Amino acid sequence: MASSVDDDRPTAVDIQRLSSFWDNHGTIHVMDDNTINQSETTAPRQTPDSRPKHERTESTESTASGSSQGSSSSEVDEKYREAGGGNKSEKASATASVTRIGDNTIINSNSRQPSEPPYHVFTKKEKWLVTVIIAVSGLFSPLSSNIYFPALGAIANAIHTDIALVSLTVTIYMAVQAFAPSFWGPLSDSCGRRVTFIGTFVVFLISNIGLAFSKNFAMLMAFRAIQAAGSAATISVGGGVLGDITTAKERGGYMAGFSAVRMFGLSMGPVIGGIITEYLGFHAIFWFLFILGSITLAAILLFLPETLRRIAGNGTVPLKGIHRPFFDRQLRQRYWKERDAATEEGDLTAPPPKLTCSTFFSSLRFIFEKDVLVTLLFGAIVYTVWSMVTSSTTALFQSRFGLSNLQTGLIFLPNGVGCICGSSLSGKIMNRDYKIVESSYRASHHLSGSVEINRKKLADFPISRARLRSSLYFVIPFIICVAGQTGLFNLNSTLMVDLYPGASASASAVNNLVRCLIGAVGVAVVQYIIDAIGAGLTFLIFAIVTAASIPLLWLEWRFGERWRRKRMERLERKKDEKRAGEGGEAGRA
Repeated sequence: MASSVDDDRPTAVDIQRLSSFWDNHGTIHVMDDNTINQSETTAPRQTPDSRPKHERTESTESTASGSSQGSSSSEVDEKYREAGGGNKSEKASATASVTRIGDNTIINSNSRQPSEPPYHVFTKKEKWLVTVIIAVSGLFSPLSSNIYFPALGAIANAIHTDIALVSLTVTIYMAVQAFAPSFWGPLSDSCGRRVTFIGTFVVFLISNIGLAFSKNFAMLMAFRAIQAAGSAATISVGGGVLGDITTAKERGGYMAGFSAVRMFGLSMGPVIGGIITEYLGFHAIFWFLFILGSITLAAILLFLPETLRRIAGNGTVPLKGIHRPFFDRQLRQRYWKERDAATEEGDLTAPPPKLTCSTFFSSLRFIFEKDVLVTLLFGAIVYTVWSMVTSSTTALFQSRFGLSNLQTGLIFLPNGVGCICGSSLSGKIMNRDYKIVESSYRASHHLSGSVEINRKKLADFPISRARLRSSLYFVIPFIICVAGQTGLFNLNSTLMVDLYPGASASASAVNNLVRCLIGAVGVAVVQYIIDAIGAGLTFLIFAIVTAASIPLLWLEWRFGERWRRKRMERLERKKDEKRAGEGGEAGRA
């Protein structure tokens, strides 16, 4: 059937071929055997013919009868070439549809929209490999602390002092552990994650050599402080790495895996410490940490790439110098590509922040944000109670039951196994809760499943509710029997990273600062409290304090998103004012 020239349309074409060529290039509306092409990317429509109607009809019918299939095929090929049909990736980034209405065919072509680049190009397997490396690195913070507990009595006897005084080496460790990430965190947000990991492990290895040769209380205190400075930041920098390579939707599972590996230090650290102290003496503990730390540093140098988005982007930016792992063949072949500096956007165009004295205290400003402060306080209370219970275990059980160093180490095993199980369970719960909250958010905002949830742009996304939805499942067991603390730690740490996605390492650092600082005070006084009022009343007070902190969770649940939205609006206004000021200065220049 020939098309009517009054409709100003080309002749009939093969619909199946058009659908193939225009898949992802436009919208094809099918109306019987005739085709109308309404395209934003093709050539302009022909102007109407001014000849009489009978002449136009005759001419059109002649054309249709002589070359219907040939002209339509060449027309489609021409349109396909004009649209860049040779590039499959471009073709896949457009939209298309075919619709039949009545006796005519219409082609509507929408301009192609460039596909959104992935947040990070690493596969799930590669993300887990990075997670394992940073988790093993983060293992040294709890391991260096907990491996020490069964040896407290042996150390007190070796240096001829009181066990309460030796406990101060635990306090100094936690105090430095509180402040060290405030230095390493901003450094990693400025200079890179990989560089910071290497620096922390160099400090950690030096401290263990010093501890292995310590003969008195003063040397023990000094090198324990240096050891804490080297090991403490591995957790906050590891949180920064996860913020670089994972989205909020998947971060809960990776954060739980990150925590589960670290929990091995909580579960097996005291056991290992008890065995080593029993058979080799407490100095051998530090040689063990030195050897294990050297192996981990080698793994970082060989396999861990830089992930800071200002340096590595989404994993496609070629790395150079110290940011580049020794084994980088797979990264070069699969991901790295040359970049055009003129077209870069986002994190890569941001100038590197200057490192000044104020830089290392910049993370402290987070404390003055309401949503951050509430989250920090609750996490600090839980961590302090757990630390006081753990640090007092050795003195309580050895004196009451006359246990050996090995037996004392085994006491910590059930707690550690529970920590590992809690990490795994909390990760699954966080991912499930996020999907539930995300589905509700999409429904209320009429967003399709293909729309990416970008929380930097969607300030009203209820991330606090996504993380705290199941928090009571962990709070109640903790109050009853000091269980479930790992799940609470995971919820707390993940939420802190989510609240400041652009400075995840600094956010983790301030989280570590508050909870370790308060925890250090608690560890310093717990033995004196037990001696004064007894163990039963002491732990009852701990339960009451934890229960009294539950309203902090309610505040974050109820007002957290409102506080976060106001903060983001305030920061955006400051950025606009800064850009306007820089523009004015450039104009005057």
